[in-house]
Amino acid sequence: MKRARIGIIGAGWWAVENHIPILKANPDCELVAVNRLGQAELEQIQANFDIPHGFEDYRDMLREVELDGVIIASPHVLHHEHAIAAIRAGCHVLVEKPLATNAADARDIVTEAAAFGREVVVPYGWNFKPFSERAAELVASGAIGKVEHVVLQMASALGDLMAGQPMKETEGAMFRPPASTWADPQRAGGYGWGQLVHALGLLFKIADIAPEEVFAMVGRSPAGVDYYDAAVVRFANGATASLSGASTVPKHRGFQIDLRIFGSEGMLLLDIERERLEVSRRDGTDEFVEIEPGAGAYSCVEPVNLLVDICRGLNPPNASPGTVGMRAVEVLDALYRSAESGRMEKV
Repeated sequence: MKRARIGIIGAGWWAVENHIPILKANPDCELVAVNRLGQAELEQIQANFDIPHGFEDYRDMLREVELDGVIIASPHVLHHEHAIAAIRAGCHVLVEKPLATNAADARDIVTEAAAFGREVVVPYGWNFKPFSERAAELVASGAIGKVEHVVLQMASALGDLMAGQPMKETEGAMFRPPASTWADPQRAGGYGWGQLVHALGLLFKIADIAPEEVFAMVGRSPAGVDYYDAAVVRFANGATASLSGASTVPKHRGFQIDLRIFGSEGMLLLDIERERLEVSRRDGTDEFVEIEPGAGAYSCVEPVNLLVDICRGLNPPNASPGTVGMRAVEVLDALYRSAESGRMEKV
């Protein structure tokens, strides 16, 4: 079977840290082309990772190099432009979070991919964990009945990044996350787009519910983006949700995601920090899913390898498709609009 030919658009910190090493270690793909601004930086990546083709203009890459798939790792506000171009060039795409920075653009990516028969992977690392798969199976099987209410909290040790300062964990890296992406309120900076999107992606993998309206308030960082997010959501099936996000966990602590889904027949609790998944039903029966210690730690290997398998025509199941990413963007788009308007905002 042929090897997948993969290109990268927007090769910055995360592409160099995560995507490129995973692709280079996968014997079933060829990393044949890379794009980023800055000729010196581009040549550095090509030399370090032995990538034959480098382009400062992504359009030249899509036009001149035969590709099966493209990883979009550019700044948040460029995801839509880059994803649509890659899809129209005939490529399957992995689009980093957030899928887009407004609901219309996210829906457009999903629609275009369907029209061109291409697959969209949104690399929510936690969506690929066995415990997430099991949680989704439990909800889909009716273990807790109809979803009626959700409590979703996420917190991260990224106060420096959201304040426009260098991210401590990236000291010594080839590139560091730029404040222009993470801490600029005019370029989709802030905790919602940068981090809470992970928790929302996990929710929409586990529960098939569509958001309808959002009311939100935010607390600002020194850079003017959201340090903290507080929101309520109503879904199309009538369910409600309470969302919370915080960027100021102390650096010696890990990620927190606490998801509680209450249904007509019981409740599901998933906590990645303390690594527990359990269902408690109103009839008195409980199920406790064993999770290996350390399994809640974040990793993002599986989505990259999934893109390779899709490009090879293996038709693998997609644990994090475009629709999941789209729903996360729908919530965040309305959240930010509500924080500015002070009103409930439609999705």
